[in-house]
Amino acid sequence: MDQYEGWGWNDLLAKKYGSTLRLHGPFGSKILYTFDPKAMHTILVKDSHVFEETAGFIEFNRNVFGKGLLGTVGDYHRKQRKMLNPVFSAAHMREIVPIFFDVSHRLKDALMKQLESSSKLQAEKEIDIFSWLGRTAFELIGQAGLGYSFDPMKDEESAHPFSGVMKSLFPLLTPMMFWFTYVLPLVSNIGPPSFRRFVINILPWKNLHQMRDIADYMYKVAVDIFEEKKRTLEAGDEAIKNQIGKGKDVISVLMKEHIRASKEDRLDEDEVISQSALSRLLSLLSKHPDIQEKLRQEVTEARRNNNGEDLSYNELNSLPYLDAVCRESLRLYAPVTSMSRYTLQDTVVPLSKPITGVDGIEIREISVPRGTNVVISLYNANRNEELWGPADANEWKPERWLSPLPEAVIQARVPGIYSHLMTFSAGARSCIGFKFSQLEMKVILVVLFENFKFFPSAKDSEIRWQMNGVAAPVVGKDANIHPSLPINLSLVDH
Repeated sequence: MDQYEGWGWNDLLAKKYGSTLRLHGPFGSKILYTFDPKAMHTILVKDSHVFEETAGFIEFNRNVFGKGLLGTVGDYHRKQRKMLNPVFSAAHMREIVPIFFDVSHRLKDALMKQLESSSKLQAEKEIDIFSWLGRTAFELIGQAGLGYSFDPMKDEESAHPFSGVMKSLFPLLTPMMFWFTYVLPLVSNIGPPSFRRFVINILPWKNLHQMRDIADYMYKVAVDIFEEKKRTLEAGDEAIKNQIGKGKDVISVLMKEHIRASKEDRLDEDEVISQSALSRLLSLLSKHPDIQEKLRQEVTEARRNNNGEDLSYNELNSLPYLDAVCRESLRLYAPVTSMSRYTLQDTVVPLSKPITGVDGIEIREISVPRGTNVVISLYNANRNEELWGPADANEWKPERWLSPLPEAVIQARVPGIYSHLMTFSAGARSCIGFKFSQLEMKVILVVLFENFKFFPSAKDSEIRWQMNGVAAPVVGKDANIHPSLPINLSLVDH
């Protein structure tokens, strides 16, 4: 099964077997696959101490990204989240809205230049919107997250290498997933790091060498940024005010809190270091001109009522159709389609709805032995026909969010932290930056749709979405090509 067939395989499992089933894994192992709401609540919230991240997931993130939130477990992970929670709160998001608008306006100006042919303005032009949104996402993370500018975003040549490096990371994950899951945990602690690096260097494995180079580059950039921020903090308040982000960026706030924290709450120094969703949304809007126009009218009117000024955090969140479009896109096309857990002890998982076993007996709860891999399908949880209705659960309909949701959705008590959805997961390891991601989507959409119209490109029929760690679009079916999303745009006639 390749990255393209994964979508159909998940659809087949849901339609043929329902919300909970047992799969056969490598080496005779058994896998519990579920998107049952009660089961998800037990796994991710109620008994999260029993269902831990898989060793492969932890070791991969620790080796590639370092000892950050994705690479730690237990009390240490909780200590990290405790320190990070304030900088991802709604209150802090309000303070950094101007940064989001500033970067989004730079994206708008860059796309305007793309429409210029010499001194003549083209009526319509094909661009790789995935590339531009990726650069915008990294610049937003850079400025709002790190107080650092990666990219002036003037033209295609000005892109920072970091954007391209990250763009090449996710296509590497799927073909190496088996090795990360089943082999890496067994070898990651053999000998000192220098020995493991020696082994990686001599292995004739191109993908592994690419992953090594990506990790090395990210570490170098992270250290450079960290050291620069440390020098700025040491220089005092005046230096902080003159830097990008003016000290309101996530890492500046985090480093100041780190200094104030008690010794037991401090993190190691080497740790203080939504392109996919937005690309999918622009692709959808390009194929639904009626929805695109309705959204454009709402954001244009909001800006007009605000005397042409950029909107505040509260004003952004008061636009119902913008909110509906974002929610529906995140429901139907969650960038991350599944997550895995590993049972640390024998346990029992209750179900919202009984299922029938292969012996015909009704099952209301499942005994899960220690050492079982559990896969939670975020993709199917968000498309559950029993909750969202069989008629249109798999359709993109922003209007569903403008009316009361189906009673089945409300009663199911889906444990996700966002709008009855599992897009940003649930519980202690849910996505801490989901408010950041929502703000990014809304600000970029407001700026772009006030100025541009989007249309499918001539290559639209060739676009495929790979089910990587994060879903990504490619043109054609060659798994080795880099992600791209060609789309046509033109100026709005004001």
